[in-house]
Amino acid sequence: MEISRTINEIRRLLGTARQAKQTVGLVPTLGALHDGHMSLIEQARKETDYVVVSIFLNPTQFGAGEDLNKYPKRQRQDLDLCQNAEVDAVFMPGTEQMYPEGYCTTVTVKGLSEKLCGASRPGHFDGVCTIVAKLFNIIGPDVAYFGQKDAQQALIIQRMVQDLDMPIEIRVCPTVREPNGLAMSSRNAYLSESQRNRAGCLYQGLLKGKQLIRSGERNPEHVIKALKEVVNGAGPSEIDYVAVVDPQTLEPATQASRTWLLAVAVRIGPSRLIDNILVDIAGPE
Repeated sequence: MEISRTINEIRRLLGTARQAKQTVGLVPTLGALHDGHMSLIEQARKETDYVVVSIFLNPTQFGAGEDLNKYPKRQRQDLDLCQNAEVDAVFMPGTEQMYPEGYCTTVTVKGLSEKLCGASRPGHFDGVCTIVAKLFNIIGPDVAYFGQKDAQQALIIQRMVQDLDMPIEIRVCPTVREPNGLAMSSRNAYLSESQRNRAGCLYQGLLKGKQLIRSGERNPEHVIKALKEVVNGAGPSEIDYVAVVDPQTLEPATQASRTWLLAVAVRIGPSRLIDNILVDIAGPE
């Protein structure tokens, strides 16, 4: 496994892979790798010849007062996990590589970035799009892998790739969960044992919403109310949003939408947790 800390070095490695006519898969991460990341790496390993994992704690996607400075950092462990997963190259640039002095360009996907998480984290998705666009330009993957847990992020990246004519396939892989249903996240490390147990309420609420829809409920407000009741009934928390939206537009869902995205963001203790599921409303009752 090669470890590269500069743009020139990773491009040199990829040049060799391209000469060998190898397809390239990219798994972009902030570090603090967990089983969710490993599932993306495993999928990339199955589908592409040369797998690159980027590890870069991107400052532009963190707002004022957010957890940039305390975000988990486990570089040695991350590298060991990548080695064991047979990753071909890890790109670990410093901030000065990605944002050199005088850097002044931002990538924005209007319309999708202001909804859901974007409403409470202004500028977050601009930071995400900017760093992902840079990674795509540097690495030039054939396929890039993202998790369904970050459904809004994945949708925004798909739109960016489409609008900017980037020849990259975006693969969105299933959410990986802890035994109680809590979606895997690096920020789960902030939770105490009791908070982690309680945090399973996000998925339990989503399943309750799915159950209602399967039973014939077609009023999104009724689904939202039931989901909130599950979260609030689990103990102290602060709901950022509970939403039922069209998965392609993030606009409030209607019966004209074949599929509904049930999405939640809840703060439990020190962690802001997000989760979602897709429900086919035309499916079996």
